[in-house]
Amino acid sequence: MTPEIDLTDAEVLTDPFTAYDRAREVSPVAKLVIPGFGPFWALTRYAEARAMLTDPRFEVTAGSFLRPPGIPEHCLQYMATMAEKDGPEHLRLRRLVAPAFTPKRAAQLRPRLAAITGRLLDELPGHAEDGVVDLVPHFARPLPIDVICELVGIPGGDRPRWREHGAAVAGGMGPDFAAAIPAIVEGAKEAVARSRAEPGDDLIGDLVRAQAEDGDRLTDTELVTLVWHLVLGGQTPVNLIANAVEALLRHPDQLDLLRAEPGRWPGAVEELMRWCSPQLLTTPRFAREDVEIGGETIGKGERVTVAMVAADRDPRAFADPDRFDVTREGPAQLGFSHGPHFCLGASISRVQTEVALSSLFARFPGLALAGDVPRAPDGGTWRPAALLLTL
Repeated sequence: MTPEIDLTDAEVLTDPFTAYDRAREVSPVAKLVIPGFGPFWALTRYAEARAMLTDPRFEVTAGSFLRPPGIPEHCLQYMATMAEKDGPEHLRLRRLVAPAFTPKRAAQLRPRLAAITGRLLDELPGHAEDGVVDLVPHFARPLPIDVICELVGIPGGDRPRWREHGAAVAGGMGPDFAAAIPAIVEGAKEAVARSRAEPGDDLIGDLVRAQAEDGDRLTDTELVTLVWHLVLGGQTPVNLIANAVEALLRHPDQLDLLRAEPGRWPGAVEELMRWCSPQLLTTPRFAREDVEIGGETIGKGERVTVAMVAADRDPRAFADPDRFDVTREGPAQLGFSHGPHFCLGASISRVQTEVALSSLFARFPGLALAGDVPRAPDGGTWRPAALLLTL
C-alpha cells in the first residue's frame, strides 16, 4: 500500500523526518495530501529521486509554482524564473548566466562575503536583551539579502529597505510577501538601468557585459527576473544557517572538530545540507506520460517531487544516515537538487554558509542555545521561527 503524508498534519509539520522515514521504508513513492490539489507524489529513496531529476519524462512548468494572491499584473512577467522553464529556453538562460555562478567566481567573492558577515557580527551584541539574541532576524535573515545587494549593486542607502523586502519574502506566502514584490522589481529595474549605462563590478555588470558566441544577450526583463530569482533563492541560506547553528550546538563534538580543523568547514556544509536542509521538497515536476516508479504509476500530467528530507537520509545511499558527521564521505546530497535544475546559486550559498558559520563560532566561542527552538509550520520548509542564543 502506498504511504500517505498529510502536509496539514501537526505531527508532520513538527517532525517531518519521522513521517518521511516511515514512508521511505514502505515504498520509494508516497502520496502527499495537500488540500486543493489532485494526485501529488513524492519520491522518498535516493536512487529513484536522483534518477527522476534527470528524467526527460518529467518537466518543470510555470504550473509547478504557487503564486501568492495580490501580485500586481505588471510584476507577473518577472515571476517566471528559469527554475520553472525547461527545454531550449532553460538551456539558453542557463548558458548565459552560468559563468557568473561558478565555484571560482564564488571563491573570488569570499572577501566581500566575509566583510558583510563581519559587520553583522559586530552589530549582534547590540541586539541582545539580558544576554540573549535571536539569530534569525539579526543575522541569518539579513545576511543573504545583504549579499544579494552586494552582488546586484544596490546602493547603500537603499539596502535597509531591501532588508525589509527580504524579511517579507523569508516570512513565506502572505500579504507582506506579495507587497514586497513590486518594490523588489522596481529596485531591480533601477539596478539593471545603472548597469546598462555603466556596468560595475557586480553580478549584473558581469551579465550586461556577457555575450554568447552567437551574439545572444540577456534582455532587461530577464535580468530583472534573475534578481527576483536571487531574492527568492536567497532564502535557502537564511534557514540553512539557522538550522546549522542549532545542529552544531546540539552536537558539540562535531563543532569542536571544526574548531580544531577549520579546513573541514566545506565538507561540514555538505553534511549540514544533508542533515538539516531547509528545503524538504524539490520543485514539482509534471509527468509528460504515464511513468512507473517503484510499482506505482504516476499518471500523465500528475505532479511529482523529491522528498529530500527522506532521500538524503536513505540508508541505501548513506551509512548510518541518522548520524550527523562533518567528516562524512559518500554520494552528493540532494539539497541543491540535481540535473538540469541544480541550484544556480549553490556555489555562492556554500561559500556564504561556510563564512557565516565559521565566523560566528570564532567570534562567539561561548555561543549556546537559550531554550527550545520553535519551528514555523511549513510543509515545504524546515525552518526555525526563532533561534534564541546566549553570546
